[in-house]
Amino acid sequence: MKKSSGMHIFFKNVGKIIDKRIIVPLTRLILNIGKIFNKIGNKLENSLSSTNTLIFVSLFLAIVVFIMIDQKILILTENSAEVFKSQPVHVTYNEESYVIEGLPETVDVTLIGSKADLYFAKQSPAHDITVDLAGLKPGTHKVNIKYSQVLPSIEYKINPSVATVIIYPKISETRVLSVDILNQDNLDSKYVIKNVNIDDDKVVIKGAEHQLKEVAEVKALVDVKNLVKQEVGTVTLKDVPLKAYNEKGEPVDVEIVPEKIDAKVEIASPSKEVPIKIIPTGDLAFGMAISSIDMNETKITVYGNESVLNDLKYIPVKIDVEKLKENRTYKMEISKPVGVKSMSVNNITVSVILGQSSNREISDIGIEYRNLKEGYAVQGMSINDTKVSVALTGVKAVIDQIGADDISAYLDLDGYTEGEYEVPVKVEGTDVKVQYTAKTKKVKIKIVKK
Repeated sequence: MKKSSGMHIFFKNVGKIIDKRIIVPLTRLILNIGKIFNKIGNKLENSLSSTNTLIFVSLFLAIVVFIMIDQKILILTENSAEVFKSQPVHVTYNEESYVIEGLPETVDVTLIGSKADLYFAKQSPAHDITVDLAGLKPGTHKVNIKYSQVLPSIEYKINPSVATVIIYPKISETRVLSVDILNQDNLDSKYVIKNVNIDDDKVVIKGAEHQLKEVAEVKALVDVKNLVKQEVGTVTLKDVPLKAYNEKGEPVDVEIVPEKIDAKVEIASPSKEVPIKIIPTGDLAFGMAISSIDMNETKITVYGNESVLNDLKYIPVKIDVEKLKENRTYKMEISKPVGVKSMSVNNITVSVILGQSSNREISDIGIEYRNLKEGYAVQGMSINDTKVSVALTGVKAVIDQIGADDISAYLDLDGYTEGEYEVPVKVEGTDVKVQYTAKTKKVKIKIVKK
């Protein structure tokens, strides 16, 4: 009990100190501030209640309002200019019978007037800039370009305000329509546009005589980007635009009837499986030959145009074996032949195993003639100029399997015509692990007309 009573006395004394030192002085300060403001407020109220004070305040406010209005009126009544750039020109003429040249498509219009009028003019609906050619006959005419002004108080200037217009009779011709396929790179690499069919390949072009003479072709512009889906089959494209071009491939501004057509686009995915052929390049280290070549992929599926695929026999992959003296593994990227759009395999791993080289010779390999122009025939100058012996270099187990049927000796007669020549002999074989060398370097032949 005594302990509790002591604590009570302690907190009571602390409260008295706070009340005396903080609360009472703060309360007196607030009361004094309130008395000061009451005195000021009473004086201000008495001053404002005075007739003279009200007169002076009203006069001051009237002067301020007058100055503000006067300045605003001065600003609004000052003349100013507003330029409207590239305003379209609307022309009235018989479009079915005539073609016009020389009239600008757009002009600049300068409006001059008070800022207030210009403000209202800009808020009003746009008014036409017009040229009226109705009633004019074919020939050259100078015509005025007019602006339908919004407010009569505004002065306007048009640049140019006068145009020299040439009016031509409109004629028409029928032309054959061709198809041009745009953005083919956007087509999936496995697909090709096999064919594009249009209902009618005839169109009518209209214009001045000199314009029609410029037209070399009219094309339907089939855009691959407009295909809704890309899949094998036929897709119909609506509203394919037509365009006329001159001999330089530049657009010619003529009217085309119809302006657009529908086209049926046939999508195909031609493919072919062909072998991968490794072609070693360079000379191995002395005494070495290729015993075997192993690949992780031996065949590849290629996609492209049918004409390209028909001529494709294999996909070549070259590896550099220059000065190679030990086994090696190559990681090669496969290059796409020209005309091939996609391949099922793009990289290949090639392992080359070496062995000791041996030599062998095969005789009496008949010489072939390649790339000879039509209408010519070839004759060997002697029996020795029709056959050659071929030296084989490779691993013994490999070259022992080579026969005469596996070797081709030939002359490349591209560009040769009638006459006698000494031509280098070229040799190739079916096995790329073997080196083939003609024992006879050149032979003599005679080319005659059939």
